[in-house]
Amino acid sequence: MSAEVGHIVVVDDDPTLRQMVIRYLEEHNIPAKAAVNRSELNRHLETGQPNLIILDLRLGQDDGLDLLREIRLHSDVPVIITTGHRLDEIDRIVGLELGADDYIIKPFSLRELMARVRAVLRRQKASRVAHAPALERGGYRFDGWKLERRSRRLVDPNEVTVPLSKGEYALLLAFLDAPQRPLTREHLLQATRVHEDIFDRSIDVQVLRLRRKLEVDPTAPRVIQTQRGIGYVFAVPVDLF
Repeated sequence: MSAEVGHIVVVDDDPTLRQMVIRYLEEHNIPAKAAVNRSELNRHLETGQPNLIILDLRLGQDDGLDLLREIRLHSDVPVIITTGHRLDEIDRIVGLELGADDYIIKPFSLRELMARVRAVLRRQKASRVAHAPALERGGYRFDGWKLERRSRRLVDPNEVTVPLSKGEYALLLAFLDAPQRPLTREHLLQATRVHEDIFDRSIDVQVLRLRRKLEVDPTAPRVIQTQRGIGYVFAVPVDLF
Protein backbone atom coordinates (compact mmCIF):
# COMPACT_ATOMS: atom_id res chain seq x y z
CA MET A 1 0.00 0.00 0.00
CA SER A 2 2.91 2.41 0.69
CA ALA A 3 3.84 2.84 -2.96
CA GLU A 4 0.28 3.82 -3.80
CA VAL A 5 -0.25 6.04 -0.75
CA GLY A 6 3.02 8.00 -0.86
CA HIS A 7 3.18 9.67 2.55
CA ILE A 8 0.84 11.27 5.07
CA VAL A 9 1.53 14.37 7.17
CA VAL A 10 0.11 14.32 10.71
CA VAL A 11 -0.36 17.86 12.05
CA ASP A 12 -0.98 17.83 15.81
CA ASP A 13 0.68 19.58 18.76
CA ASP A 14 0.01 16.65 21.12
CA PRO A 15 3.30 14.70 20.97
CA THR A 16 1.85 11.49 22.41
CA LEU A 17 -1.08 11.33 20.00
CA ARG A 18 1.04 12.47 17.06
CA GLN A 19 3.64 9.77 17.55
CA MET A 20 0.98 7.13 18.22
CA VAL A 21 -0.76 7.91 14.91
CA ILE A 22 2.52 7.99 12.98
CA ARG A 23 3.64 4.69 14.48
CA TYR A 24 0.30 3.05 13.64
CA LEU A 25 0.40 4.27 10.05
CA GLU A 26 3.96 3.06 9.57
CA GLU A 27 3.07 -0.33 11.07
CA HIS A 28 0.57 -0.56 8.20
CA ASN A 29 3.24 0.34 5.63
CA ILE A 30 2.12 3.95 5.21
CA PRO A 31 5.00 6.45 5.50
CA ALA A 32 4.10 9.35 7.78
CA LYS A 33 5.70 12.64 8.80
CA ALA A 34 5.00 14.91 11.74
CA ALA A 35 4.22 18.63 11.98
CA VAL A 36 3.32 20.57 15.10
CA ASN A 37 2.52 23.99 13.59
CA ARG A 38 2.10 26.06 10.41
CA SER A 39 5.81 26.47 9.68
CA GLU A 40 6.53 22.74 9.91
CA LEU A 41 3.55 21.91 7.71
CA ASN A 42 4.68 24.47 5.13
CA ARG A 43 8.15 22.90 5.05
CA HIS A 44 6.59 19.52 4.27
CA LEU A 45 4.46 21.03 1.51
CA GLU A 46 7.47 22.80 0.00
CA THR A 47 9.60 19.66 -0.15
CA GLY A 48 6.96 17.33 -1.61
CA GLN A 49 3.21 16.95 -1.98
CA PRO A 50 1.78 14.47 0.55
CA ASN A 51 -1.03 12.16 -0.44
CA LEU A 52 -3.07 13.11 2.62
CA ILE A 53 -2.94 15.46 5.62
CA ILE A 54 -4.42 14.67 9.04
CA LEU A 55 -4.99 18.12 10.54
CA ASP A 56 -5.91 18.94 14.13
CA LEU A 57 -8.09 22.06 14.36
CA ARG A 58 -6.66 22.94 17.81
CA LEU A 59 -2.96 23.75 17.40
CA GLY A 60 -2.21 26.21 20.19
CA GLN A 61 -1.19 29.48 18.52
CA ASP A 62 -2.13 28.25 15.03
CA ASP A 63 -5.75 27.94 13.95
CA GLY A 64 -6.41 24.71 12.06
CA LEU A 65 -9.17 26.28 9.95
CA ASP A 66 -6.74 29.00 8.83
CA LEU A 67 -4.24 26.31 7.86
CA LEU A 68 -6.93 24.50 5.91
CA ARG A 69 -7.77 27.71 4.04
CA GLU A 70 -4.09 28.15 3.15
CA ILE A 71 -3.80 24.54 1.95
CA ARG A 72 -6.83 24.94 -0.30
CA LEU A 73 -5.39 28.07 -1.91
CA HIS A 74 -2.60 25.98 -3.40
CA SER A 75 -3.58 22.32 -3.33
CA ASP A 76 -6.45 19.83 -3.36
CA VAL A 77 -4.52 17.25 -1.32
CA PRO A 78 -7.05 15.26 0.76
CA VAL A 79 -7.41 16.48 4.35
CA ILE A 80 -8.95 14.71 7.35
CA ILE A 81 -9.60 17.14 10.20
CA THR A 82 -9.61 16.11 13.86
CA THR A 83 -11.54 17.93 16.59
CA GLY A 84 -11.31 17.70 20.35
CA HIS A 85 -14.88 16.92 21.32
CA ARG A 86 -18.40 16.56 19.99
CA LEU A 87 -19.33 20.17 20.80
CA ASP A 88 -17.07 21.40 17.97
CA GLU A 89 -19.84 20.80 15.40
CA ILE A 90 -19.58 24.29 13.88
CA ASP A 91 -15.82 23.88 13.34
CA ARG A 92 -16.40 20.52 11.66
CA ILE A 93 -19.03 21.98 9.33
CA VAL A 94 -16.84 24.98 8.50
CA GLY A 95 -13.91 22.64 7.90
CA LEU A 96 -15.92 20.56 5.46
CA GLU A 97 -17.17 23.68 3.68
CA LEU A 98 -13.55 24.87 3.37
CA GLY A 99 -12.65 21.64 1.59
CA ALA A 100 -11.82 19.00 4.20
CA ASP A 101 -12.57 15.50 2.94
CA ASP A 102 -13.58 13.94 6.26
CA TYR A 103 -13.36 14.44 10.03
CA ILE A 104 -12.84 12.34 13.12
CA ILE A 105 -13.56 13.27 16.75
CA LYS A 106 -11.06 12.80 19.57
CA PRO A 107 -10.64 10.46 21.29
CA PHE A 108 -10.73 8.14 18.30
CA SER A 109 -9.63 4.60 17.73
CA LEU A 110 -6.66 4.05 15.45
CA ARG A 111 -8.63 1.45 13.52
CA GLU A 112 -11.36 3.99 12.75
CA LEU A 113 -8.74 6.53 11.67
CA MET A 114 -7.18 3.94 9.35
CA ALA A 115 -10.58 3.14 7.85
CA ARG A 116 -11.20 6.83 7.15
CA VAL A 117 -7.71 7.27 5.66
CA ARG A 118 -8.26 4.35 3.31
CA ALA A 119 -11.76 5.55 2.36
CA VAL A 120 -10.52 9.05 1.50
CA LEU A 121 -7.62 7.67 -0.56
CA ARG A 122 -9.98 5.29 -2.39
CA ARG A 123 -12.28 8.19 -3.28
CA GLN A 124 -9.33 10.23 -4.46
CA LYS A 125 -8.13 7.39 -6.69
CA ALA A 126 -11.64 6.77 -8.06
CA SER A 127 -12.05 10.47 -8.83
CA ARG A 128 -8.77 10.55 -10.74
CA VAL A 129 -9.79 7.52 -12.79
CA ALA A 130 -13.28 8.87 -13.49
CA HIS A 131 -11.98 12.21 -14.68
CA ALA A 132 -8.96 10.97 -16.62
CA PRO A 133 -10.51 11.26 -20.13
CA ALA A 134 -11.55 14.88 -19.54
CA LEU A 135 -8.15 15.65 -18.04
CA GLU A 136 -6.43 14.32 -21.14
CA ARG A 137 -8.65 16.45 -23.38
CA GLY A 138 -8.18 19.58 -21.32
CA GLY A 139 -11.62 20.29 -19.92
CA TYR A 140 -15.22 21.24 -20.68
CA ARG A 141 -17.11 23.92 -22.62
CA PHE A 142 -20.71 24.90 -21.86
CA ASP A 143 -22.92 27.89 -22.70
CA GLY A 144 -19.89 30.05 -23.59
CA TRP A 145 -18.02 29.05 -20.42
CA LYS A 146 -14.86 26.93 -20.18
CA LEU A 147 -13.46 24.83 -17.32
CA GLU A 148 -9.79 23.91 -17.73
CA ARG A 149 -8.96 20.75 -15.82
CA ARG A 150 -5.18 21.03 -15.55
CA SER A 151 -5.25 24.57 -14.17
CA ARG A 152 -8.64 24.18 -12.38
CA ARG A 153 -9.59 27.47 -14.07
CA LEU A 154 -13.16 28.53 -14.82
CA VAL A 155 -13.42 31.14 -17.60
CA ASP A 156 -16.61 33.03 -18.36
CA PRO A 157 -17.87 33.95 -21.89
CA ASN A 158 -15.91 37.24 -21.66
CA GLU A 159 -12.64 35.33 -21.00
CA VAL A 160 -12.59 36.45 -17.36
CA THR A 161 -11.35 33.90 -14.80
CA VAL A 162 -13.93 33.15 -12.09
CA PRO A 163 -12.46 31.75 -8.83
CA LEU A 164 -13.89 28.52 -7.42
CA SER A 165 -13.58 27.00 -3.97
CA LYS A 166 -12.72 23.31 -3.79
CA GLY A 167 -16.36 22.46 -3.05
CA GLU A 168 -17.64 24.54 -5.95
CA TYR A 169 -15.07 23.00 -8.29
CA ALA A 170 -16.01 19.45 -7.24
CA LEU A 171 -19.72 20.20 -7.60
CA LEU A 172 -19.26 21.72 -11.06
CA LEU A 173 -17.27 18.66 -12.14
CA ALA A 174 -20.09 16.40 -10.95
CA PHE A 175 -22.57 18.36 -13.09
CA LEU A 176 -20.27 18.50 -16.13
CA ASP A 177 -19.69 14.73 -15.98
CA ALA A 178 -23.46 14.15 -16.25
CA PRO A 179 -25.02 17.03 -18.19
CA GLN A 180 -28.77 17.14 -18.77
CA ARG A 181 -29.31 14.27 -16.33
CA PRO A 182 -31.19 14.70 -13.03
CA LEU A 183 -28.78 14.15 -10.13
CA THR A 184 -29.92 13.42 -6.58
CA ARG A 185 -28.51 15.21 -3.57
CA GLU A 186 -27.04 11.89 -2.42
CA HIS A 187 -25.15 11.55 -5.71
CA LEU A 188 -23.84 15.11 -5.42
CA LEU A 189 -22.82 14.54 -1.79
CA GLN A 190 -20.78 11.53 -2.85
CA ALA A 191 -19.32 13.28 -5.88
CA THR A 192 -18.17 16.25 -3.84
CA ARG A 193 -16.90 14.03 -1.02
CA VAL A 194 -18.87 15.79 1.70
CA HIS A 195 -19.01 13.68 4.86
CA GLU A 196 -22.15 11.60 5.15
CA ASP A 197 -23.09 13.04 8.57
CA ILE A 198 -23.68 16.49 7.07
CA PHE A 199 -27.30 17.07 6.13
CA ASP A 200 -28.36 17.19 2.48
CA ARG A 201 -29.13 20.93 2.58
CA SER A 202 -25.36 21.60 2.48
CA ILE A 203 -25.52 20.68 -1.22
CA ASP A 204 -28.24 23.32 -1.65
CA VAL A 205 -25.86 25.91 -0.22
CA GLN A 206 -23.10 24.85 -2.62
CA VAL A 207 -25.52 24.95 -5.57
CA LEU A 208 -26.64 28.45 -4.56
CA ARG A 209 -23.02 29.64 -4.49
CA LEU A 210 -22.30 28.07 -7.86
CA ARG A 211 -25.44 29.59 -9.38
CA ARG A 212 -24.32 33.05 -8.26
CA LYS A 213 -21.21 32.58 -10.41
CA LEU A 214 -22.76 30.89 -13.47
CA GLU A 215 -26.25 32.33 -13.82
CA VAL A 216 -27.26 35.67 -15.30
CA ASP A 217 -30.15 35.65 -12.81
CA PRO A 218 -29.58 33.20 -9.91
CA THR A 219 -33.22 33.59 -8.85
CA ALA A 220 -34.34 32.18 -12.22
CA PRO A 221 -31.61 29.64 -12.96
CA ARG A 222 -31.18 28.42 -16.53
CA VAL A 223 -27.95 26.41 -16.22
CA ILE A 224 -28.44 24.53 -12.93
CA GLN A 225 -32.14 23.80 -12.56
CA THR A 226 -33.97 22.27 -9.61
CA GLN A 227 -35.72 18.94 -10.15
CA ARG A 228 -38.40 18.75 -7.50
CA GLY A 229 -38.29 15.58 -5.47
CA ILE A 230 -34.99 14.55 -7.08
CA GLY A 231 -32.25 17.14 -6.90
CA TYR A 232 -30.68 19.17 -9.70
CA VAL A 233 -29.91 18.99 -13.42
CA PHE A 234 -27.20 20.77 -15.41
CA ALA A 235 -29.53 21.83 -18.19
CA VAL A 236 -27.16 23.07 -20.93
CA PRO A 237 -25.09 20.90 -23.34
CA VAL A 238 -21.46 20.20 -22.43
CA ASP A 239 -18.56 19.49 -24.82
CA LEU A 240 -15.11 18.12 -24.04
CA PHE A 241 -12.02 19.74 -25.51
